[in-house]
Amino acid sequence: MPRLSPPRTVPDPLAIAEALRMSEGLARLGWLLQESNRRLALVSPCLPGALKRFVQAGTLDEDGWTLLASNAAVAAKLRQLHPRLEQMLVEAGLQPSRVRIKVLSPRA
Repeated sequence: MPRLSPPRTVPDPLAIAEALRMSEGLARLGWLLQESNRRLALVSPCLPGALKRFVQAGTLDEDGWTLLASNAAVAAKLRQLHPRLEQMLVEAGLQPSRVRIKVLSPRA
């Protein structure tokens, strides 16, 4: 009679916060995500009410921060507000203060 090996156990899944803490790369990614969202919260008062729901926080890197617009019209309005958005970040003491504006590509 063949011997059966004991059943393998599957480890419990890690909570996202715990996984982020355990990996230096993921921890940095988590920090960048938080900082990007914090910047969006800082500039949100400058955005007209209806515009806010069409703007998302994008990437944050050494060169600046990206705001994502849902369409070209929203991007055009953000470009009009661009100097004020950068000023708000400088006033908050955040560097880099350069803001890039990109239109989200439509999903297929």
